[in-house]
Amino acid sequence: MKIFISADMEGISGVATNQQLKTPSEYQRFRKLMTADVNAAIEGAFNGGATEVVVADGHGNMSNIIIEELDSRARLVSGSNRVMCQLEGLDETFSGIMFVGHHGREAGSDVTVISHTLAGICVKEMKINGKVVGETEMNTMVAGSFGVPAIFISGDDAYVKEVKETLPNVEGAVTKRAVDRFSAELLHPEVAQTIIREKAEKAVERIGEFTPTKVNGPITFEIDFKGPQQAKMTTTLPTVELISPTKIRFTCDDMVTAYKHMWGCVIIAMAATNGVLGSVNS
Repeated sequence: MKIFISADMEGISGVATNQQLKTPSEYQRFRKLMTADVNAAIEGAFNGGATEVVVADGHGNMSNIIIEELDSRARLVSGSNRVMCQLEGLDETFSGIMFVGHHGREAGSDVTVISHTLAGICVKEMKINGKVVGETEMNTMVAGSFGVPAIFISGDDAYVKEVKETLPNVEGAVTKRAVDRFSAELLHPEVAQTIIREKAEKAVERIGEFTPTKVNGPITFEIDFKGPQQAKMTTTLPTVELISPTKIRFTCDDMVTAYKHMWGCVIIAMAATNGVLGSVNS
């Protein structure tokens, strides 16, 4: 039984502010905590009956997890040049997907910690076929295209509540109580990791109870960006329609193709934030 883990950083134990993930000394601390949370999920997965685990580091530059401290039974996808973004390495051979240390979507809640959708520098909101989605819901739809169900999530309580509106059956490990976008009531990491381990084990034991989230094509994405320069530059792709100064829309035949298209648009939008060829005057 193969389990895929998509790991993010905002939802891991101990994190309450964005600066903890950016200030060099703090970032090094939280890399270790991210690795420990992921290890708890790996251990739980194997305890529940998994025979293989692949972890995709999905935060920032996607090379945060400390490989020499990672559970040696798992393999790690690291580095940021990926066609499939947070899902690189996922295919139909996996039995389930887990989301460790993830977070809520921007404006999905007034409290969920460090909320955003994929790229906070440019994305305000995403919709798939008219439904507002966060990263977990979107990635779950892609996994469903491979026949892989979402079985486990971990993060703050507001994030878990948000995702369970779409995936009520998923095992949810709450690592902290959200107070504000940059504030949380934290559990001690050892306590949070015990919860992760137990919930991950239970998720794998329940693997037969989960159903993949399959969305039949055509798939229409709408992306609302934070600046018109970001939206405008994505129209260099002829399939992209500008529907307002900051919003774009495109349609693809299937979910995997649409996901790749979305990621391409986000890459362009990030590059366009301050001008694709360098800094520009405001």
